[in-house]
Amino acid sequence: MIGRCIGEALPTRVEFVSKKMPKVGEYVILEYDGKKVLGMIEALVRGSPSITDDIFDPKVVEKIKEIEGDEYYIKGFIKILGDIENLKIPRTPPTPGTEVKKADPEILKKIFGESGVKLGNLITQEDVPVFIDANKIVNRHLSILALTGAGKSNAVAVIVNGLLKYNGTVLIFDMHSEYVDANFPNGEKNIIETKISPLNLSISEAAGLANIWSDAYIQYRYFRMAYQKAEKEFRKRGGLMSLEGFFDAMQKELDNLLENESYKSDKNRIVAVKNKLDDMLEYRASIFDMKVSDIIDRISYGKVNIIDLGLIDEDGADVIVSHCLRKILEERKNYRRKGEGLKTPIFIVLEEAHILAPANRSTLSKYYISRIAREGRKFGVGLCLVSQRPKALDADALSQVNNMIILKLVEPGDQRHVQAASEALSNELMEHLPSLNVGEAIVLGPMVKIPALVKIDKFLGKLMGKDPDVLKEWKEAVEEREQRRRDVRAFM
Repeated sequence: MIGRCIGEALPTRVEFVSKKMPKVGEYVILEYDGKKVLGMIEALVRGSPSITDDIFDPKVVEKIKEIEGDEYYIKGFIKILGDIENLKIPRTPPTPGTEVKKADPEILKKIFGESGVKLGNLITQEDVPVFIDANKIVNRHLSILALTGAGKSNAVAVIVNGLLKYNGTVLIFDMHSEYVDANFPNGEKNIIETKISPLNLSISEAAGLANIWSDAYIQYRYFRMAYQKAEKEFRKRGGLMSLEGFFDAMQKELDNLLENESYKSDKNRIVAVKNKLDDMLEYRASIFDMKVSDIIDRISYGKVNIIDLGLIDEDGADVIVSHCLRKILEERKNYRRKGEGLKTPIFIVLEEAHILAPANRSTLSKYYISRIAREGRKFGVGLCLVSQRPKALDADALSQVNNMIILKLVEPGDQRHVQAASEALSNELMEHLPSLNVGEAIVLGPMVKIPALVKIDKFLGKLMGKDPDVLKEWKEAVEEREQRRRDVRAFM
């Protein structure tokens, strides 16, 4: 027995006292009203009836300890999770004095399952593995939130590897080239080159790559006119047009507009569009390829597909991500309605989600992230939002994500932002976010039957998300330079 219930209890919460020190996050059993009820210890307090907070003299404390020794009490707070059969919360609270017992590991193993995606083990009872429901991950979306270095990339890799066991189709937008060289034991990876034909882009996406946004509506209008003219020229030539030829056709149309007296008042804006086209061709030409198939046509089923965005700036990455999200949602809708399009459900991992769906400004990706968060489950499109800056992540998108893996978070603003998006994150659990160790997480949502404190498994495959050994690299660089100097002297 751990302790006994005291004071006034609620059907969802009860206080207890103990002489033994349990652990926060530990599961307990209370028996009342003919049922065995499961609870979770969310907070603990240790105190002394004699050494109270109205004592201001350390010598008094010392004398009391000499007399009483290490006498103290332990008070805790239990969140009621439901009866062990159905996890339904009883309509009546436990009576004062009810025994609080440690939950049997076999009961917990049944609750946390024996199949699905193995995430890790309970922190408080390491012999209990935690499995998460693969269907609920995809259909109800997921967010993985933590400060840098707390274990986000490892958590992503563990989940992706688990989904590959079930022939899952996964698409990772790899913002920092962390997964390009990864090795997933349960399946194959497919690296998708970030090449795209201008003809596959929408007008807004193409304009975004030229840094012309819809709020610059006059520049946007002239860009659209030039773009549509180039598309007509492409079709007129039967598709025999190079990338340079496509952009030349756009520039010629803009030159024609400059010579047209009707557009004289907008001369400066047309020139600005011409300059931005030149910049796009110079700085983003590596993205374009007139002959390449659309990115989503290169997705391989039953594999982890990785789009490496590490060498692309944020605006360029926004356009690529937006385009893919738009096409995936359209294709999945077409498949459900007509049997044509993307045939497999897909789980999309968005690294640096706060960049793609920021809280205080619009991006192309933000619109489709929010749409998929709202509509995706109907069409088998799942999202995983990964961020180390939760408060910078769009609140609407985050609130649509029903599952959360929250690793260490220290900044109060991040904690409040996450709690506002999840009713399941209590104040007591939130208080433990700063004290979590690397790889430890609070796991919430439909993918687990009850909230859990989990030590996430270490990913067994290769992953590039670790911090570099700076001292080692400095040393190697100096040694390499000295060796080159010695080699030069040897030939002199």
